Amino acid sequence: MSSEFLGQDPWRVFRIMAEFVDGFEMMARVPPGISVFGSARATPDQLYYRKAVEVGRLIAESGFSVITGGGPGIMEGANRGAKEAGGESVGLNILLPFEQVANPYLTKVINFRYFFVRKVMFSKYAVGLIIFPGGYGTLDEFFDVITLIQTGKIHRLPVVLLGTGFWSGQVKWLRETVLEEFAYISPEDMDLIHVTDDPADAVRFVCEHLAPRDREATPEAQKWDTPEGKVMP
Repeated sequence: MSSEFLGQDPWRVFRIMAEFVDGFEMMARVPPGISVFGSARATPDQLYYRKAVEVGRLIAESGFSVITGGGPGIMEGANRGAKEAGGESVGLNILLPFEQVANPYLTKVINFRYFFVRKVMFSKYAVGLIIFPGGYGTLDEFFDVITLIQTGKIHRLPVVLLGTGFWSGQVKWLRETVLEEFAYISPEDMDLIHVTDDPADAVRFVCEHLAPRDREATPEAQKWDTPEGKVMP
């Protein structure tokens, strides 16, 4: 066993545990939210950015907070729509070697070192998910949450893929190759997702398919430690 492991890895466990504890403590004070995923590379002049703004606005008007990765692109669009509508706009920012700067439309922000801790917060404190076009990170978040729902590790959440032009090929591959050709998933697994181009339909679908435990009254938001929100070191 290397001296590096003895000197570093056991202590890393405590850092991970502390990040979970701080995340649980702070997210428990946020009103129930809808997590929105999508590319950080989308720009304000692009269609999906504008649709993300509309989704954020509709989520806020429905009484839910918006939860994103806190970065630019689709994340910024959803946070912008929520904040401009007077809603709660939460960013779960990730600290990267080339640091991702939090977008300016957040009412609350938490910084995470570990992707896997951050991903827990996205699903644990969401009543539904709306997933825009994106790259590897977006695909990872989509398949991660679908796997958790399929295996019963989390309760069933409404999951919407927004953008038929982007997602139709993925859905076709899942149905024709993974399901019909190889039978590696079950027919009912295809019912876990809803595909649309319409922001209003996306938010409506989430609101109409809430899990029983998520249909309770929205709790009153609690203040964090600072007006800007508590930021994890």
